Amino acid sequence: MAVVCVAGGTGQVGREVVRRALGQGHTVNVLSRHVPPAGSAKHHDGATYFAGDVTTGVGLAAAVAGADVVVDCLEGQFGKAKKYFADGGSRLLGAAHQAGVPKAVALSIINCDRSSYSFYVSKAAKERVYADSALETVVVRATQFHSLVEMVFAAGARVGLIPVFKGARFQTISPSDVARALLEEALARRFPENHRMRTVGGPEVLSMQDMALSWKAVTRSHGRVVGFPLPGPMGRYLRAGLNLAPGEKHGSETFVSWLEKRRKTL
Repeated sequence: MAVVCVAGGTGQVGREVVRRALGQGHTVNVLSRHVPPAGSAKHHDGATYFAGDVTTGVGLAAAVAGADVVVDCLEGQFGKAKKYFADGGSRLLGAAHQAGVPKAVALSIINCDRSSYSFYVSKAAKERVYADSALETVVVRATQFHSLVEMVFAAGARVGLIPVFKGARFQTISPSDVARALLEEALARRFPENHRMRTVGGPEVLSMQDMALSWKAVTRSHGRVVGFPLPGPMGRYLRAGLNLAPGEKHGSETFVSWLEKRRKTL
């Protein structure tokens, strides 16, 4: 059995990595800015939680001590966390290296290096940090999560409109399926190359229009489906199909099956 340190282990993907690793009998250390209270949705009995901050380095040494692998699920979507996302990755890898951890696996986004959208730019910068690390590293690039598209629909439906970006298709994936891939890479045997990249996509490619109609049917929303062009870097990214990996279909949880499991909370 391995000792797995999950950075960002209270986020939507990190929680799933923790759950799966514990289920397989591994020892799990969780690094999070705030330690979740026992009994909360973000807390898994059996894991050891460490408070730490990759933007400052505080708490990192304790979290990675004795680990066989670090799984980096940190998101860094806003504020200081996004601004210093790559630097945070460097601090985490530095702490792991000093502790003698041989391997690190990081979650990233498909084709983030081909977009000028600021969040994706920060992801690409962090990928470069991993590629330059002294550790064996694997970057797992995933397509967008089911929850991203669901949030867009839900936000619009509050004012009676279900937005559809013209020309956009998605290959969304569940956090659970992404967590499976991350843990597979974390526990895999060493490869000849020191730095690798893997891409995982959802099980189906759908137009945003079809996804909106499915969401409307499952949630019984009375909102009207309306198409409009999405401007800016994200619009260009989606229209170019850079969010798709049709040759890398993984997992079994489709957008509709994911919605159905959460029907009561949507």
